[in-house]
Amino acid sequence: MSAVVQEWLNVMVRWAHVIAAIMWIGDSFLFMWLDSKLRKVERKLEGPFVPAAGDVVGELYMAHSGGFYEVAKYKSLPGIPKELHFFKWQSYMTWITGFLLLIIVYWAGGRAMLLDTTSTLHPHVARAVSLCTLVGGVSFYALLCRTPLIGNPKAFGVVGLGVVMAAAFGLAHVFTARATFLHIGAMVGTVMASNVFFIIIPAQRHMLAATRAGVPVDTSYGARAKQRSVHNHYATLPVLFTMLSNHFPGLYGHEQSWLVLGLVCVLGAGAKYVMNHGRATHPLVLVGTGLSFSAAAFLTIPQRDDTLDALASGDKVSFATAQHIITTRCVSCHAVDPANPAFAAPPEGVVLETPAQIAANAERILVRAVQTETMPLGNMTGMTQPERKTLGAWILQGADINAPGPVALPAVASASAAAPASTAATLAGAPPGGAASAARVVFANRCALCHGAEGKGDGAAGQGLEPRPRNFTDAQWQASTDDANIRRIILEGGPAVGMSAAMPPAADLAAKPEVFAALVAHIRSFGHSDEAAADAGSTPGSAPADAGTAPPEGDQP
Repeated sequence: MSAVVQEWLNVMVRWAHVIAAIMWIGDSFLFMWLDSKLRKVERKLEGPFVPAAGDVVGELYMAHSGGFYEVAKYKSLPGIPKELHFFKWQSYMTWITGFLLLIIVYWAGGRAMLLDTTSTLHPHVARAVSLCTLVGGVSFYALLCRTPLIGNPKAFGVVGLGVVMAAAFGLAHVFTARATFLHIGAMVGTVMASNVFFIIIPAQRHMLAATRAGVPVDTSYGARAKQRSVHNHYATLPVLFTMLSNHFPGLYGHEQSWLVLGLVCVLGAGAKYVMNHGRATHPLVLVGTGLSFSAAAFLTIPQRDDTLDALASGDKVSFATAQHIITTRCVSCHAVDPANPAFAAPPEGVVLETPAQIAANAERILVRAVQTETMPLGNMTGMTQPERKTLGAWILQGADINAPGPVALPAVASASAAAPASTAATLAGAPPGGAASAARVVFANRCALCHGAEGKGDGAAGQGLEPRPRNFTDAQWQASTDDANIRRIILEGGPAVGMSAAMPPAADLAAKPEVFAALVAHIRSFGHSDEAAADAGSTPGSAPADAGTAPPEGDQP
């Protein structure tokens, strides 16, 4: 889907979703307030007064917008008024637009919106799990309402909270942290909409049918509808939180995010109770609400990382290193013109292309990329733990954009027993095994995350990129390019040659020409069979055989 089209769909549907939600929640707040303020009919008003007809439960009077309003609630009416207003489309449109947003943002928004790059789950399976979350939530709630718990609101609320937390715990092992909170909100919101569609509106239709037929209204339908309406009412603030939670990575990105969510749900429900009952609120509700907030706040205080503290007080991290990590892992999204097709503009307006922009957003980078690890989104660019630590160390050392030194990337663990040396250490002298061995270390540290260990363009970080990383085993591409072009792309980066910004420059490789040449030859070797690779020096467009840079036979990855 075009990024521009997706952006406009997102804007218009989200706008409609917010408008519908405001109307639905506003109705819920108003009617719950009205019910709490209704008083038995008292006929002691001054002046002439016409008594209300019908079975009046209670009434109240309000002053607003230059006038007085009389509101009365009836159990039944002697007949159907000419105009009778229903409140249903607000809830229906909220759910419909919310479901469309789920499709636009999470189902069609790229794999990284739903899944981390380390996930082995196919995107189609993830979408199926997403849909089953909504259906399963409604089904379980319906079953729970058929148990004796329905007659005990407190017990029902406790069990319901436990189910929500259990669902959050389970989904956290499937989806990204951000998607987990959103799906919990969508699940509860679907339950709320189902209450309106299956219980509340049918109960109102039954009341109308009985009134038209001139028979007594069965009040059990209304009582059940009111019960579900109360459930919906106390779910509104927790659902609103989950809808807005993508702005709070310190919460959804916490290791015990399911517990954080549970505490926030208690906070939201408690706050709503206080709003409804005011001074009549039981002290235990006030204490419980306050404790839930305090516990959530305490739980999400960033814990000190001894490793990060050690790095911060150790050798200075150069700005060149920090900028290289940011360029490689962040700029594909956080650029004026993002290379990632999922974004027509940089997310939340954050651009990280210049030193000044990086310094201005240093604290934000620390929270999102280091402390909560909620960025890159779904880790689509494959930021490694050593890179996160190094970036955090640079920020804690003062985020100095003038910090001297070359690019010195940390080592990345490999599948072998021993992790490869860092690129900086490899380029610092004559590495063991010669230039060919050094080139393989460079490829493993800088290239394999996107291009894959075997050069097939299937690296973990490449799963969320569009266009996908180059497949070096593509014979057609190998034949269509020459070594000079490969060298230029490596040295200057993708943007310099009209390609993806996700491909960062690696100008520091020019300082070690023999390793650089061996890296080019290593890339060339992916386009040949093992036998042809031994003769790579005689292949048109590859490094000359007498350059001593082609990896010897048997050294292929």
